[in-house]
Amino acid sequence: MPDFRRFLKERNVFAFDGGMGTLLQARGLQPGQSPEAFGMAHPDIVADIHREYINAGARVVTTNTFGGTDFKLDSGLDAFSFNREMAAVARKAAGDRAFVAGSVGPTGQFCKPLGDLTFRELVEAFAKQIRGLAEGGADLVIVETQFDLAECRAAVIAAREVGNLPVATSMTFEDGVSLTGTRPLTYVDTMQNLGVDLIGTNCSAGPEGMLEVFKAMMPRLRTPFFAEPNAGLPELEGDQTVFRLGPEDFARQIRPFVEMGAKSIGGCCGTTPEHIRCACKEFENATWTMPEATEARSLVVTSRSQSVALHPSRRSKIIGERINPTGKKQLTAELQAGQYTEAFRLAKEQVESGAHILDVNVGAPMVEEHRLLPDLVSSLVSRVQMPLCLDSTNIDAIRAGLEAYPGSPLVNSISGEPGRMQELGPLCKHYGAPFIMLPLQGRKLPVTASERLAVIEELLQEADSLGIPRHLIIVDALVLTVSSKPESAKACLDVIRHCRDEWNLPTVCGLSNISFGLPARELLNASFLVMGMAQGLSAFIANPGSSRLIESVASSEVLLNRDPQARSYVANFAEWKPTGGPLPGRDSHLGGAKKVESLGDAVIAGVGDEILPLIDAELEKDRDPFDLVDADLIPAITEVGEKYERKEYFLPQLLQSAETMQTAFEHLRPHLEACSGAKEKPKVIMATVEGDIHDIGKNIVILMLRNNGFEVIDLGKDVPAQRIVETAREEGAAVIGLSALMTTTMIRMEETVSLVREMGLDCGVMVGGAVVTQDYADKIGADGYSRDAVDAVKVAKTLAARRAAS
Repeated sequence: MPDFRRFLKERNVFAFDGGMGTLLQARGLQPGQSPEAFGMAHPDIVADIHREYINAGARVVTTNTFGGTDFKLDSGLDAFSFNREMAAVARKAAGDRAFVAGSVGPTGQFCKPLGDLTFRELVEAFAKQIRGLAEGGADLVIVETQFDLAECRAAVIAAREVGNLPVATSMTFEDGVSLTGTRPLTYVDTMQNLGVDLIGTNCSAGPEGMLEVFKAMMPRLRTPFFAEPNAGLPELEGDQTVFRLGPEDFARQIRPFVEMGAKSIGGCCGTTPEHIRCACKEFENATWTMPEATEARSLVVTSRSQSVALHPSRRSKIIGERINPTGKKQLTAELQAGQYTEAFRLAKEQVESGAHILDVNVGAPMVEEHRLLPDLVSSLVSRVQMPLCLDSTNIDAIRAGLEAYPGSPLVNSISGEPGRMQELGPLCKHYGAPFIMLPLQGRKLPVTASERLAVIEELLQEADSLGIPRHLIIVDALVLTVSSKPESAKACLDVIRHCRDEWNLPTVCGLSNISFGLPARELLNASFLVMGMAQGLSAFIANPGSSRLIESVASSEVLLNRDPQARSYVANFAEWKPTGGPLPGRDSHLGGAKKVESLGDAVIAGVGDEILPLIDAELEKDRDPFDLVDADLIPAITEVGEKYERKEYFLPQLLQSAETMQTAFEHLRPHLEACSGAKEKPKVIMATVEGDIHDIGKNIVILMLRNNGFEVIDLGKDVPAQRIVETAREEGAAVIGLSALMTTTMIRMEETVSLVREMGLDCGVMVGGAVVTQDYADKIGADGYSRDAVDAVKVAKTLAARRAAS
């Protein structure tokens, strides 16, 4: 086979294969049986499926290794050996007729702070899998059906550490967002920062339902993209899962993707060789051209849920400078003690003031930056949604911070100091992290514009030689104080303009340096900021709490024609008065957050460290602990659930609020137990059904149930129906909750429902999971269906109340 990267540059549209599990089921894969174990036992069946897809026109076949990490494989299967074997099977079947894509699916685990794994543990698990795929003959790696940006990023980095195989990534979205709150454009931004070769989405919906996802990706997409939709949504016929969308209709519905510029089309659940055959006929004469991105090529910094694009033609962004121990005694003392209360306060304050990115610096005496920076970064990721800037001269600290971060943080900074670019530049490229380029060499400050531009040009050439793409670079214009260098302000403006006009590079500056040693510093800062914005300044590092700066930014954006119809300006300044006081409000462009003043506020904001003193204060007022739960905590977690349903909150915020609620319960537990007449909690038995080893969704439901007054007995995953029902009978449970993620295992739910009826238990059975629907719940006689963790609480309350009333 030719090199896959060269193949991607050709003008043709090509096909991936379709569903593997669908065909394995037709050839003997039993409900609940591992496709990986079945494939190892029947490699001839897997090879036949690969050949069928190739004969149908697929130019890429995908290995039967979706669950191929040690986290998911059955005991007795080693990840390296298994992946090598399955890749070899595909390689032999494909010969020189098709490329082999090594399938890397999600592990079913979360890394910190959402779960227990470290980022490095995820990378190492994926690396073991990918080494096997590479040795078995894979031509590329496809990281597919991902639902968490951090895990997708870990798999890409693992592939880079193993070798140089091309990497395709595919995320799955529901209602335009991933499970952990990533939107399609942020996914694209992060993957492009990592330099992947092919970007796409798969599963979740049929072709028509997937179109909106691709439209959301297009504004900054400059990488070939692909689509692998399902053959419609799954339905159950007897014991079999069926997909209604036939091959011809499937092919017709994928035509818009090709018209939008898709490089490749394939299929996911329910698709067959006939689906791929019809799709290939649909686009056999199509000529591929990479579509033009509608937005200017920008440097983009991302968090798990947000993107901030920096470009000379776009709105200037505020990088909050306050999380820096320089001149801050309390912050310094807390960092030295490994505490973050003041850092959290400063973060919250800057969010409320409108910062777009938060600079994080822990450089203080007696602080081990390589330990503290990643720990603080991980803690902040749980609290703020905007991207972070990792600010340190310690390379080990930067490396550790990059591993603790789920997206593409900004790195501050890379200077012309000998060896700095060689060491930090490739590190930033490896982790997909944009960085600030600082035009400093040696001890002499470059005062004139020509001196600075000469250093910048030298650093750019060095970055080019290291293969570092320029879309990862933002230039620090190097603001010097005008009190000692009066000509430096004009030189700085010349640098900003040159970077815009000659290199199309964004620029940033540490704003407050300009006024050092002079009175009325805010006046100078604001005036210089306006001048810089007019020359193309993309971002500035400053205190976002300065009203004068915020006013200057807002008015300048109107005058630079970057605030259409002055909407943002009007929204924020309609009631403005020249009093020098705080601004009347903030729109979504400038940020905003509610102050934590009550127990409910703390739960909604998800700040566990702030809720304990609030509880103690209420108890000192002789508040009844049950009243705190019923009147304050439960309504707050209910509001969190409503925000989650409205897509105002996503999984990270839901978990953070739930953990805050759990912290409150644990603190109140002794008081609750000491009260007479303590309320008996209804019991819920939770389990993932037999044959299914996925438990992320179940664990989230458990957390929410416990925070809403239920006693939950977690039986874990792969649990037989007999054990579930016996435990429910022994415990006197009010509700049984069943979870399944695969169509091959959800039929086990019916066994539990039937056994409950057979034993005459009066508990209700609720079911849920990615493949489960209301129709399926009705079909098997379940008492309730929940689409997510928030809905599960409502269903459980209804079933428990029904039992109590009977």
